[in-house]
Amino acid sequence: MNTFSNLFLIFILLSQATSSLSKCHPEDKKILLQIKKELNNPTFLSSWEPHTDCCNFKWFGVSCSSLTNDHVTDLSISNAVPVFLSEIAPSRIRGALNILFQLNVTIGILFANLVNYGTNKIKGGWGWRLSLGLAGIPALLLTLGAILVVDTPNSLIERGRTEEGKAVLKKIRGIDNVEPEFLELVEASRIAKEVKHPFRNLLKRKNHPQLVISVALQIFQQFTGINAIMFYAPVLFNTLGFKNDASLYSAVITGAVNVLSTIVSIYSVDKVGRRMLLLEAGVQMFLSQVVIAIILGIKVTDHSDNLSKGYAIFVVIMVCIYVSAFAWSIGPLGWLIPSETFPLETRSAGQSVTVCVNLLFTFVIAQAFLSMLCHFKFGIFLFFSGWVFMMSIFVFFLVPETKNIPIEEMIERVWKQHWFWKRFIEDDHDNEKIENADNCNFLF
Repeated sequence: MNTFSNLFLIFILLSQATSSLSKCHPEDKKILLQIKKELNNPTFLSSWEPHTDCCNFKWFGVSCSSLTNDHVTDLSISNAVPVFLSEIAPSRIRGALNILFQLNVTIGILFANLVNYGTNKIKGGWGWRLSLGLAGIPALLLTLGAILVVDTPNSLIERGRTEEGKAVLKKIRGIDNVEPEFLELVEASRIAKEVKHPFRNLLKRKNHPQLVISVALQIFQQFTGINAIMFYAPVLFNTLGFKNDASLYSAVITGAVNVLSTIVSIYSVDKVGRRMLLLEAGVQMFLSQVVIAIILGIKVTDHSDNLSKGYAIFVVIMVCIYVSAFAWSIGPLGWLIPSETFPLETRSAGQSVTVCVNLLFTFVIAQAFLSMLCHFKFGIFLFFSGWVFMMSIFVFFLVPETKNIPIEEMIERVWKQHWFWKRFIEDDHDNEKIENADNCNFLF
């Protein structure tokens, strides 16, 4: 358990360290190349088994190794890839292209679960070595892809290679007339170069909207109860009679739902928008968790196991409904929205804070979940449904719509138009005017 806890702390610290790398050395490819070293480091691939004597076994699931594997990717992939995709994607398909990355992650998780299950059946106890070795194949492919991929126009222009940046912009847009967008990138780069301390700049009033929304989305992503659902799913499948294959069927069914729902998000995110997906999913997750809590509260107690096969099937359906809502909303959008809202001068620092907060609260949930489950029992789902309700309120009032809006135009078209956040942008702009006027008066 201590090893698992320390592992999360290491991820958090290294995530913070990568932020300075992405700012001091803006070559996005260099950041992606670090992934190979991390994925091939066997010290990152550990797992733990929770103590089952704290309460009745039927109240919790037993596998957390997938969390460890997920956060190996969170360390650098989640830090660099969403920003990279948001910078190169046209605004009209930015959401779909960014979530396509999340789709590949869900496919990878599903495939990894199948591989782990198969290698676990190998007699002799050496199957984990094969599983670990096979992880090197996608790491190698990722490394080759990082070598072949081009730098983003933003990165090239910021490093003074303007003509090369313009050529790359023409290539990824497929047209020769890119002058308006190119000039916007040049202006954004000029502003970014004036910022010497991006983390300190994050705390300025004008950056509060992006920072607050990014941090809040990461907290809500972890406190919506996805871990509770995933942990409890194998127990439900065991009740349905799958016995030793419960974990496999749980991983396959929830993984398939995850993949299909992410495809729904890819198709709809740039059509119906980010807000609509989050609000609809909030209702869906809230109701499904309340229903699960009611059924488990009535049919399952510490000293009885009265969850019949019919009720178990219904709860599994509710689990799939919840997973689908999470997979097309806060799951991928928790990464998409921060990557497209920060301005260029604070984008690397902002994304690093986003990843760091996500890992921090994943650590908190991982540490507290079993104890909460033992004490709350079915109430754990009511606890998380309360967080889903708060997330929906937050999104309804404070999260603006960003679909089809170029990143460089976010301030003018999003933040200055929002009923609440505009006061932060306007007040900061007025303060800058006053400071400039004072400087002019001083000179004369």
